Amino acid sequence: MTSNDTPRDLHPYVGMWVTADGFIRQELLPNGRYDEARGNRQSAYTGSYTVTGNHLDYVDDTGFTATGDIRDGILFHEHLVLYREGDERARRGARP
Repeated sequence: MTSNDTPRDLHPYVGMWVTADGFIRQELLPNGRYDEARGNRQSAYTGSYTVTGNHLDYVDDTGFTATGDIRDGILFHEHLVLYREGDERARRGARP
């Protein structure tokens, strides 16, 4: 097996993030892409993201840019607050 065959370690932010009401679901994929669903609309927004420390920079496939920050395990993405899927705080609808 060559080094090109070795899978990369997953970034700790990879995975599904959801709003407390479950309406917005943003999946951060291990390949640096994201897929965001809104309500019944699957893949409403797709694009790429980069992570620098706790900061995320997004560029969607239309060229629109946005940012996010992870604080205390919560993703603050522009005006949205997203929790890890399954996070008890999301089920309670807790606000940070």
